[in-house]
Parts: sequence; C-alpha cells; structure tokens
Amino acid sequence: MLKVDNIHASYGAVRALHGISVEVEEGQVVALLGVNGAGKSTTLKCITGVLRPTSGTVTFLGEDITGRTPESLVKRGISLVPEGREIFGSLTVEENLRLGAFTSYQRDRYKADLKEMFELFPILEERLHQAGGLLSGGEQQMLAIARALMAHPRLLMLDEPSLGLAPAMTDQVFELISQLRGRGLTILLVEQNAERALQVVDRAYLLTNGLVEASGTTEEIKRQVDITSSYLGGEDTKGCEVGR
Repeated sequence: MLKVDNIHASYGAVRALHGISVEVEEGQVVALLGVNGAGKSTTLKCITGVLRPTSGTVTFLGEDITGRTPESLVKRGISLVPEGREIFGSLTVEENLRLGAFTSYQRDRYKADLKEMFELFPILEERLHQAGGLLSGGEQQMLAIARALMAHPRLLMLDEPSLGLAPAMTDQVFELISQLRGRGLTILLVEQNAERALQVVDRAYLLTNGLVEASGTTEEIKRQVDITSSYLGGEDTKGCEVGR
C-alpha cells in the first residue's frame, strides 16, 4: 500500500533523513520507533507532503505521491493524527468531527459516521457540544483520532498518540489501535513507547539519526534490540535534536 523508498530530507542545511525506506502492506500496523531526533516525525512529514524530500520517492496505492499537498493526500485516503493532537480548541467536538469529514461529506453518511465514532469513543457523544479546548488531554486525543477516521482513510498515521497521557489513557489508546487493526484498517504508528507499540504491530522499523537501524516483525526486532534499554526511549534520552 505505502512504500517509502530511500528518502533524504533536510531542514535548511541540516540533514534529517539519510535514505529511509519503509513499506506498509494493506491491513498491517507498522511502527516507526526511536527516540527524539531519530527522524520518525520527519518521515511522516515527507509522506504527508508537509516536507518535500530532497531525494527518494513516496508511493501510495501504486501512485507516486512525493511532494503532493497534504489536502490532496487526505482525498487519496491518508489521514494523520499529528503529535500534540492539534484539534480546534474553540470549536465544539461536533464541529471538529465535521471538519474531519469535509472531503467526503454526505448528510446520511455523516450521521452514520458520527454514530460509529460514538461507539468507538462514547465520551465524545457526552461532550458533543463542548469546546474541544475544554476536554482533557486524553479526550482530545480521542477526538483527534475520531476526526481523522471521519475522512474514511485507507491509511491512518498516528504520531506519538500516547505522548503526555496518563497510564490509564495510554492503555485506552493502544486498545483502540488493536480494535482498528481488527477492523482491517492499515496504520502507520510513530511511537517512543516501543515496548507497548510492539504489542500491537505487525512490523517495526527502528530509526536512529535519520537511518533505519533495524526492521522486521516484533519477534525479529526483539532479537535485534534490547527494548527495555533507554536506547528506545527511556526518560533520560528524550532530547531535542533536529530530525525528530
């Protein structure tokens, strides 16, 4: 479904990616793992058109989408839940969800989609007319994911969905990923919590300083890397390098 082939990317004179290659097959959940500065989010930016690679290609459903605008990629079936959620705090929950459906809005379908979101996220129905900015961090993350799902994506990308959440809410996020996987949705997950991520994914890529250091199934990654080490995101490794 998605193929990232040998992409290089820079922020001005600073090189962030040095030939990243990633593949995601339809129906898979694939993770990009690594600490801050590894190049995980930069890879997502190249896929979504926020950042144009200096070389290499991104292919989605057999089509070269390298450098396409984010808006056009949503219409092609790629939805991103960004780090930090980026909901519209002054808009209500319902207005945020309606914006998620803008590419394929049909009144009857919209009502059915809302009902489905309420089944996945019951709290959103309770908060439907409340401003998004008044929700808790975990509730905002649920809203951000639901908003992305309203676009009926073929590929859902999640950028650090557990970041800053309490343990109980983190559990809910990973349970949701398992539910969506069970529905056959294809997911590309960026996550520092490698141990939790490896419980729900089919394959993973370990990124270090803009390079793929290891890749494979959960079992293969565990054989190659000590996932309990700080190398994959311990508290003392969260730096702020360019290339995150």
